[in-house]
Amino acid sequence: SLRKLWTGAVWAEGPVYFAEGGYVLWSDIPNDRLMRWSAKDGASVHMKPCGYMNGHTRDLQGRLISCEHGNRRVSRQEKDGKVVTVVDRYRGKRLNSPNDVVVKSDGTVWFTDPPYGILSDREGHKSESELGKNYVFRFDPGSGDLRIVADDFDKPNGICFSPDEKQVYIADTGASHSKEGPHHIRVFDVVDGQKLSSGKVFADISPGFADGLRVDTGGNVWTSAGDGIQVYSPRAELLGKALVPEVVANLTFGGPGKDTLFITATTSLYAIKVKARGAQRP
Repeated sequence: SLRKLWTGAVWAEGPVYFAEGGYVLWSDIPNDRLMRWSAKDGASVHMKPCGYMNGHTRDLQGRLISCEHGNRRVSRQEKDGKVVTVVDRYRGKRLNSPNDVVVKSDGTVWFTDPPYGILSDREGHKSESELGKNYVFRFDPGSGDLRIVADDFDKPNGICFSPDEKQVYIADTGASHSKEGPHHIRVFDVVDGQKLSSGKVFADISPGFADGLRVDTGGNVWTSAGDGIQVYSPRAELLGKALVPEVVANLTFGGPGKDTLFITATTSLYAIKVKARGAQRP
């Protein structure tokens, strides 16, 4: 059964789970705050202001990696709580507004960079794009190399790897601002761990469109949609749905067995136990 854990956001996004503390963090973007929930303590404000954070993940050391619309950067929270910049510019030009992020097993940071945070002052600060396009990037913290891995998206959004990291799934939410815009998930082969090829549409999402997405240990894709969570096999077969009474933005696996879905849906945080385990680390 679906449980509503908390409500009170304007637009809830980017859940990320911390197993060692038994809590989930998520963003309430227009309110410029990072929220926290645990079964023990309930919900509280974890950080405010927070740079209009959106999507989150964790790096190989377990540190929080965040996409900040307001500061137009990918940031990292150190163990002492200090927030530092991971990357904020490409060839001297400011990023648009990083949206969602994943860390590969080699430590590289892959993220999408649509314009949502600069289109208005609602989820960031209205501004012109310095890049002129919306890219998907790969950043190597070791070398400092930032490179474009995909340049043909309308508005790239959610991103996640298959369990073996041989493929990457990326949502395009261009339909958010155009009826003719894309509302699908694309899948790419990952070449040499650092390039993408053979991109194709994996699934068209309806109603609504894909935003955040995750994969389970079986390689099934769990994606947000207008009616809740939709689950697709690696062959793009729709396996089922978890219906949610609000439009879903994002999701993550958590809980002791990684078999609880934490779902951010418009104003609320939900949870539901499922018969699958998340493949993400840590």
